[in-house]
Amino acid sequence: MQLCIRQRVFSWTDSYDVYDETGEARYEVRAEFFSLSHQIHVYDKRTGREVGSIHEKLFTLLPQFEIVIDGRVQGVIRKAFTFLRPRYEVDFRGWDVEGDFLGWDYRVSQGGLTVMSISKEIFNWSDTYVLRYSNPANEMPGLLLVLAIDAANCSQNNH
Repeated sequence: MQLCIRQRVFSWTDSYDVYDETGEARYEVRAEFFSLSHQIHVYDKRTGREVGSIHEKLFTLLPQFEIVIDGRVQGVIRKAFTFLRPRYEVDFRGWDVEGDFLGWDYRVSQGGLTVMSISKEIFNWSDTYVLRYSNPANEMPGLLLVLAIDAANCSQNNH
């Protein structure tokens, strides 16, 4: 299974459209315009209901984000200081995240087994990510993790 996460090109804030492997729109992602930090909300396209969000914590040395599902904080992701590869300290579902040198491809694992892979397509007008996973229960957590990683990269680049 997979999701394609495509950033909208002409938008004042981080906003994405998320499609399933058949090309059907599944989620809409919108960031708050008037906020001191990243506040990103995910809405189910069919119901319009908010199903998850990312909240950046202020006053931290490196970017740190809370992952919220159905109104409850489920975990935290922090960008770790490294020289060679992007690394994230993830306190979320027992997952570990490792990225390649350019930070465009990530592998999410749990206990040494791959849970999902995230890749960034580089020949697009906007940021486009493909999230591949085998367990449907990992769809929403995986989507929120991708958004948190993207927000952490954006936050770090803006400092």
